[in-house]
Amino acid sequence: MVQTIDMQDMRYMNLFESLTGVRTRFCFKYNESIIFCVPKPLISRAVGENGRNVRKMSEILGKRIRVVAAPRGIEDAEAFIRTLIIPLTIKDFGVTDSEIIVGGGKNKAALIGRNKRRFLEMQKIVKDFFSRDFRIA
Repeated sequence: MVQTIDMQDMRYMNLFESLTGVRTRFCFKYNESIIFCVPKPLISRAVGENGRNVRKMSEILGKRIRVVAAPRGIEDAEAFIRTLIIPLTIKDFGVTDSEIIVGGGKNKAALIGRNKRRFLEMQKIVKDFFSRDFRIA
């Protein structure tokens, strides 16, 4: 999991740690929201009681904040991608040696986004976490 962290992401991670008390190494942007990946047992601590920590951080930054479970390997890829694209659903999911293939069905256009923005963001995320290419079939 090689990921380049710029200064803005570092600021987001420092704010997240100071508000929640949970240290994370993974922060990225997808679909106009900032997503933090934390170990699965620490999700409830990161979100806070009744979502207090996420709400406070959202008010400070003025952006939507989400906390998801960090994938431990390629076996968690399907659950991780499904969590990222909520409320959209995917029809088919496949993993090969070199790429991850998602069957969009009716949601194919929404998965791609205007000017392929969401598609390019998801390609970067999949490349960082799983070292594979991303394709929508």
